[in-house]
This record gives sequence, structure tokens and C-alpha cells, in this order.
Amino acid sequence: MHVMRSHMLLLPVITLCSFFSLAFWFFIANNNVTPRPSLKIPQKRPDTSKPCKGCRDSALIAKALESYSNGWTKQEANFKSFRSLLNSKCHAVSKAVVTQNNTPVGSSVLYDGEKRKPLQVTQALFSILAKEQPFGNATWESCAVVGNGGILVNSSCGEEINSAQFVIRCNLPPLGNQYEQDVGNKTNLVTANPSILYEKYSGLMERRRPFVESLRPYGQALLLLPAFSYGHNTPVSLRAFYTLEDFGSDRPLPVFLNPEYLRRLTKFWREQGLKSVRLSTGIIMASLALEICTNVHLYGFWPFNKHPHDNQLITNHYYDNRESKKNVHSMPTEFEHLLKLHKQGVVRIHLGECQPTHS
Repeated sequence: MHVMRSHMLLLPVITLCSFFSLAFWFFIANNNVTPRPSLKIPQKRPDTSKPCKGCRDSALIAKALESYSNGWTKQEANFKSFRSLLNSKCHAVSKAVVTQNNTPVGSSVLYDGEKRKPLQVTQALFSILAKEQPFGNATWESCAVVGNGGILVNSSCGEEINSAQFVIRCNLPPLGNQYEQDVGNKTNLVTANPSILYEKYSGLMERRRPFVESLRPYGQALLLLPAFSYGHNTPVSLRAFYTLEDFGSDRPLPVFLNPEYLRRLTKFWREQGLKSVRLSTGIIMASLALEICTNVHLYGFWPFNKHPHDNQLITNHYYDNRESKKNVHSMPTEFEHLLKLHKQGVVRIHLGECQPTHS
């Protein structure tokens, strides 16, 4: 009895469902509607509005190589014209470094990387400034500016770099025996970003000897510190100075990069069409070399992860694969401007292997 009663209750429900099903198919048949398959999930089409991964770099590499020529010849008129313009705007010889001549006691140092209260030059600060410009009025016949790009790996450029009269290196790169064949070991000037002092040496708040020992490969080169770009750069840069002073004189000579020079240089490159949040150390040093050297050669400047000649993947640096801060520096754009100077015969960029200089 209960079973019959349950079937009697289900009958109206089944009838109602059948009615709606027939109505649904009647609607489809009279409106040319094709029912969507219930079991098949349509495949998502690839987004063709965005460039494929790696395509942008490939296009930039191809564009860069169009402007590059191994058969480079210096164009003296172009070099003198660019150098004269750069000198008139930036005055590296007299302004690149903070000295007692250009920054007397009582004057103010205006930070170039941030808006903050200017730093008053006290007698204590004045006493540790370079007495005069380290570049003087001398002009070096040849300068090698060595970037840290992975393109230097297996380049055999070490001997050629060492043959330059004045060698500039960026951000305390390693110069051990395993790198010497590719990057050389001669150094006349090396830069030190304070971020490295924090990351590798705890901001010199703990043991200082490891920092001093790490500088041995640079001999008595100039150690260029951007002490007055940001407020947090100043204390650690001063600690670097005092550390080297305390540990003896046979160490690199610390000097401070002038924020006024950096402001002038930033304005100069913006007038050339280079717009970036901040200039990289590489282009700053290349610019400096153009004012103090007769022949400027750039090594390790290649901002892409593929080798220009065989398209093989390369590391970001010749000693590691750590990424640069892309939101701060515009490396490919900077490289375009340097390539333009290469094409005009102003500077020579070396890509790939170097030819041995000995017979």
C-alpha cells in the first residue's frame, strides 16, 4: 500500500518534468538554437594580444645587432662633439667627486635620490673629503669600463681589459683566478653600491675585516661611494671610509660621488631621450670615462639573457644570475643609447670573444 502511494505521488512530478523537457526542445527547434554540449568544456584560445614569452627580447636583440658592427672605427669629430657637449653640461673633472674644493665647511649637500633636508658640511665631514679631484686635469689615452654582464663568460677579454691605461669596474665584482681570463684584474676605480655593504657585510655594523679583505684584489684603486644619493647611504658609506682608514693605507682610497654631478648627468641623458627612474652605475661610469679618456671601451654591457652570436642563454652577471631591479633601471633603453654612440664611433662596445693581444 505504501509503495503504491509513493508511485502515485511521483507520477505528477514525472509528468511535469516531461512537459518542461518537451517545451525546451520545442523552443530550440523553432528558434534555430543549438544546445550547448553539457559534457565538453570549450578550449581557451591563446591570447594573441600579448607578445610571446621571449619574443620581445628577441626583437630587441635583433634591433640591437643592426646597430652593432665588429669593424668599428673611431669617428674623431663625433667623439669630440659628444664629449664637448657632455663636459659643458656635467663637468666630471671638477664635479664628479665631492672634494674640499667644491664643498667647503658650512655648505650644504643636496641629496639627488630623494627630497630630504640638505646635509650641512661640518668640520668632521670636511676633513675626510678628498682634498682635490682625483682625476685632475689628466686625460687617459685608453679606458676600459667593465660592466658585470654574463656576456663576459668565456670572452677571453681579460688581457685586453688589463691593457687599458685606466680600468673602471662596477659594484665590487669578484676578481678571483677563475674570472681573470675573461675580466682581467687591473682596477683603477671601482664603485660600491651601499646595498652591497648591507647585504654582504651587515652594513659594517659587525665584523669589518671580511669587508677589508674582500677589497684586496682592487689594490689602491679609488673606491667610489654614492654616499649622498639617499639618506640611508650616508652612515654606511662613512663607516666604509673609517673602516679602510682604520685598517691601514694599502687599501682602496674611498671617495664620494657628487650628487650635483649625478643631477647634471641625469638631466643630460634625459635631454638625449633617456627616461628612467635612475641611471645605472654602468652608464654613469661610461659617461665619466667619456670626459676623462681619449678612447673608451665598454665590456660586459649586454642587458639580455641570450648571447648575441649563438642565441644561447647566459647568466645576468658573469659571477651569478641575480636579476637587476627592472623598476629602477632601464637597461635595454640605456644600451640603445650606448649602441648609438658605438655606431657613431664615439665609444666601442665589445660583444663576445676578444682577440688575444699577444703574438
